[in-house]
Formats: sequence, C-alpha cells, structure tokens
Amino acid sequence: MVRFFKVVNHKIITKIIEIHFTRFFLSIIVYDEECFQGRHHEFTSECCNVMEFGFESVRSLRVESGAWVGYEHGNYQGHQFVLERGEYPQCDAFGGSNAYHIERMTSFRPISCSNHRECRMTIYERENYLGRKGELSDDYPSLQAMGWCNNEVGSMRVQSGAFVCYQFPGYRGYQYIMECDRHCGEYKYFKEFVSHCQTPQIQYIRRIQQ
Repeated sequence: MVRFFKVVNHKIITKIIEIHFTRFFLSIIVYDEECFQGRHHEFTSECCNVMEFGFESVRSLRVESGAWVGYEHGNYQGHQFVLERGEYPQCDAFGGSNAYHIERMTSFRPISCSNHRECRMTIYERENYLGRKGELSDDYPSLQAMGWCNNEVGSMRVQSGAFVCYQFPGYRGYQYIMECDRHCGEYKYFKEFVSHCQTPQIQYIRRIQQ
C-alpha cells in the first residue's frame, strides 16, 4: 500500500509540474519568410507590432507552447485567428481552411485562459442575452446539428476557458476568439465578438487547446 501511494503521489506531482509549465511558459517563433526562412525571433509574451522588431510581417511561425491569437494588423486589429501548438509554414496555414485569405500577421498575444478540459460557454439567440440559449462545454462541428435554431448567435457568456467560433462549418470563414478573461467573458452584442465583426453568423464552435 505504501509503495502504491508513493507512485500515485509522484504521478500527481509530475502532472502538476506539466500543467504549471504549459500555463506559464509561452513560446512562439516567428519568421519573415515562408517555410521558416529569413529573420526570426522568439516571443514569450504579446507583441503589438512586429515592425518594432524589424519585421515587415510574419510569413511563417512555430508555436512551441501555449495558445495564441494572431491579428492581421498592428495593435491587435483586423481579422484574428487562433494559433495552437504546431508549425505554420505559410500565411494560409494561419487560418486553416479559412475562407478569408490571410496575407500577413502583424500582432499577436497569448490566450492565457485556454483550458481544454474546463470550458463552459452560454450562447444566446439574440443580442443582450435574449431568446433561446444553449450551454456548451465541448466541441460542436455544427450548431444546427446539435439543435440550435439557426446559423446565428446574437450574444454569449464565457464562464471558463476559451473557444474559437467559425462562421461556417469545417473550420471555415472568419474566426472569433472568445475568452473568459476578456470583457469579463461577456459578449453582449455580436459586434463585440471582434472589431471587424459584421454578422452574427456562427456555425461551428470548438475549445482552444493549450
């Protein structure tokens, strides 16, 4: 019994260390040419404008740790896209199969509240938290398939974790990153989803991984 307790205790300590490392050590390496060529720089915190570091734009990148959100323009403006651990050899890879063609990334920041295991969000049919509502805690490739009334979401509350919402099913269309620690998790109107948001159309929602 004693030997078993020590092994379990060791595993618990190891898991705590892994969680601590993942949440507090952040790393993204950006390149000014495609396929990880040219000038490069490692960041461990947010960057409001890569031009301050001698880059005209970011053409490829590697996410070593953490989850990040990238923006087309400086000062966290323009279209946004989620960046999770992995390699992105070209600009088109930033948005996945995004219907919107991405040509550059000029600013980015970490998503500090991302927690794939503990995500909860409430979506509402209309703005100001009115109309039908739905509770989400998983990945939903199609909101309509899960019984949502239409292809629009008027407002939402993020209680924990972070989600990325896509305009269309299959990771397509504009992306909206929703976080519990921004706007206090409150998105009362669809235009608060992101600065460029012109429509409340959302058909696919998934949790953001660390």
